[in-house]
Amino acid sequence: MLILLLKTVHIIGFVAWFAAMFYLGRLFVYHKEALEANDDRTGILTAQYKLMEWRVYKIIMTPAMILTWVCGTWMVVSYGMDWFKLNPWMHIKLLFLLILSGYHGYSKGIIKKLENNAVKFTSMGFRYFNEVPTLLLLVIVALAVFRNQTSPVYLTMVMCGTMALIIFFTLLYKKIRSQS
Repeated sequence: MLILLLKTVHIIGFVAWFAAMFYLGRLFVYHKEALEANDDRTGILTAQYKLMEWRVYKIIMTPAMILTWVCGTWMVVSYGMDWFKLNPWMHIKLLFLLILSGYHGYSKGIIKKLENNAVKFTSMGFRYFNEVPTLLLLVIVALAVFRNQTSPVYLTMVMCGTMALIIFFTLLYKKIRSQS
């Protein structure tokens, strides 16, 4: 019963974590566009975006990440080291979770840089940055669903191909948008 409770809380945690990352990424886009507009609304908008970014980061994103990690780690420990050794998909999943946690920390740095108008990303750059959690979500969920039914290396390659397609369509969208 404990494992089912841990799984439930783990899923709720990662859903909230990803939702916050998606939202924060969009806030970065809007914040940068407000800075680039440099008109009479800039001060009001940037002040509001700063407040929203910190709230999303501190109140939703970070607690959700902690919940996800605590419950996930507790499940792995409950299953035991033999289970962990026999499930190579989990090793790859953990690698992607570490990358996701790095993205989380990097986002905090971006909030600080946006406060000082010292960020080098363009609004389009933030749109690309906002796709990173989507790509990581695809890989992490696919690894958890397919588990040992297929080679984790093969699955990772398929997901990387999917990522390449997403990047391609994002670039295509940028080109179409700039032409119109």
